[in-house]
Amino acid sequence: MSALPHAEADFEPMTESRLAEVVALEQRVYSHPWTHGNFVDSLRAGYHGRLLVAGSTLIGYYVAMKGVDEVHLLNLTVVPQCQGQGWGRLMLDALVLWSRAVGAEWLWLEVRAGNTRAQHLYERYGFRRVGERRNYYPATGGREDAVVMSYKL
Repeated sequence: MSALPHAEADFEPMTESRLAEVVALEQRVYSHPWTHGNFVDSLRAGYHGRLLVAGSTLIGYYVAMKGVDEVHLLNLTVVPQCQGQGWGRLMLDALVLWSRAVGAEWLWLEVRAGNTRAQHLYERYGFRRVGERRNYYPATGGREDAVVMSYKL
């Protein structure tokens, strides 16, 4: 995808019928991507998954899990050529609106310690660093720590 089509961007539910496209993007972006099975399991468990699309072109997606009074962001991904254009923030806006609508008071996430670009996005949005999980993520040659962040809704 070199450029987005001249179409309005919109959200649609993540469904199993579009997972091949989601998994292909996931594999392009991450060294240790979610598998097709991870996405299927999330959808079947009732997690909140949304695609951000322009026409039929995938811009990004997110998956979040509702808890008692909180929502946990599990995955937020933007197509590489669309990063830095505000799409991640737009997906966070949508997630925050949904989280408030379902009665959540907090939004939580973990982000790789080495993913400073994502950390900056979350910090600019208003997330606060609240902790660290040692050796949380698989990484080439070992494990990588996670930064735990929260956002008061």
